[in-house]
Amino acid sequence: MRRPLKIPVVASVLIVLVGGAGVWRWHAGNGHKWLFRTALVNRGDLVATINATGTIEPVEVVDIGAQVAGLVTSFGQDTNGKTIDYGSIVEEGTILAKIDESVYAADLAVAKAQVDEDKAGEVSAVANVEQMKAKFVQAEADWKRTQDLVHSQLLPLTAYDSTKANYEVARASVAVAEAALAQARATTLQAEALLSKAQRNLDFCTIKSPVKGVIIDRRVNIGQTVVSSLNAPSLFLIARDLTKMQIWVAVNEADVGRITPGAPVTFACDTFPGREFSGTVGKVRLNATMTQNVVMYTVEVNTENADNVLLPYLTANVHFVVQKESDALLVPNAALRWSPSSPVEVAPEARSSKPADAPERSDPGGSKKSRSSKERFGVVWLKDGEFVRPVDVKLGASDGAATAIVSDNVREGQEIVTGETMEIAQAGIQNPFLPPVRKR
Repeated sequence: MRRPLKIPVVASVLIVLVGGAGVWRWHAGNGHKWLFRTALVNRGDLVATINATGTIEPVEVVDIGAQVAGLVTSFGQDTNGKTIDYGSIVEEGTILAKIDESVYAADLAVAKAQVDEDKAGEVSAVANVEQMKAKFVQAEADWKRTQDLVHSQLLPLTAYDSTKANYEVARASVAVAEAALAQARATTLQAEALLSKAQRNLDFCTIKSPVKGVIIDRRVNIGQTVVSSLNAPSLFLIARDLTKMQIWVAVNEADVGRITPGAPVTFACDTFPGREFSGTVGKVRLNATMTQNVVMYTVEVNTENADNVLLPYLTANVHFVVQKESDALLVPNAALRWSPSSPVEVAPEARSSKPADAPERSDPGGSKKSRSSKERFGVVWLKDGEFVRPVDVKLGASDGAATAIVSDNVREGQEIVTGETMEIAQAGIQNPFLPPVRKR
């Protein structure tokens, strides 16, 4: 069974549509009425912004860890006398927590005993040196007398050799005793160092705050065992000053070039509806990230938080102010994108010449660059009775809905065209291919 051909059906539909459009165009050419959607040119202030989302962060955060291992036995007290917890205000030196110190106390006792033992050995070595020196003095005197007697031939040579040997042994014994004393002193220093280490480990069992601030995170509970290996375990996170905050904002690479340090910023948080906060751009970090081929830069925004309303890690909807226009003529962006669909819509005296800077309809922004890389120009269409008239304008800042313009031929309160529709005047039949008209 052969399939029916669909091509003739499609062709028939196209013929009907083209024919209908031709008939409608013929009627419109003989009797029509243009209906323009318009807006009034107004004067006011406009702020061009870049919108992004960021996270509120404390300016400086200190991560408190443990240098010893053991069981957490208790927490300290904050400035209000309450047990350390989330949001506790602490001073420098405040006890945050204590770790079981029994093992380290025993190590300290052993180290102290070793120091005492080594000090006793040092005293013994000192006494031995003195003893050896005394023996050396006696041996030296005997040696001198022996030399005198030998010269007088009153003493045999064997006695001479024996006395000399005793003298040399006594001198060597003094050197050995002094070396032993030096070794005993070194051993004592080593034992004292071990004692200091044991004392420090015992002190580390008491976790103290190194700074004044607010605890924003407690990562340990009583009874939990802290294990300190290659990395110190994190116990508390302290923000030094919550009256100054930062917002870390992810900004697209297409917009980051327009953000400069010191530029004003406004932002809002969902938890405070209707309230707007302000800040300034601090710096643009250079360590960009790429997600799905989109490059994002982190911009730091500094803001004051004197009343401590802003909480760490809130999401902020940030608006970077990149340009301001004060007391400027404002037109809707739709007016810059529109241009007549037919020459008969243009006033007769304006049909012969096209504005020098008139944008093509294919230009979605309704503007084009000329004269200067920093200046933008476009065309707007003023309503002139049943027709429209083009006017060249210089474009300023835009907030996405309206654009500031500069022109000697546009005044506040004039009607500017933003769109159009058309209906047949004689038959009262509206074009079926156009949306319904919203009359003002």
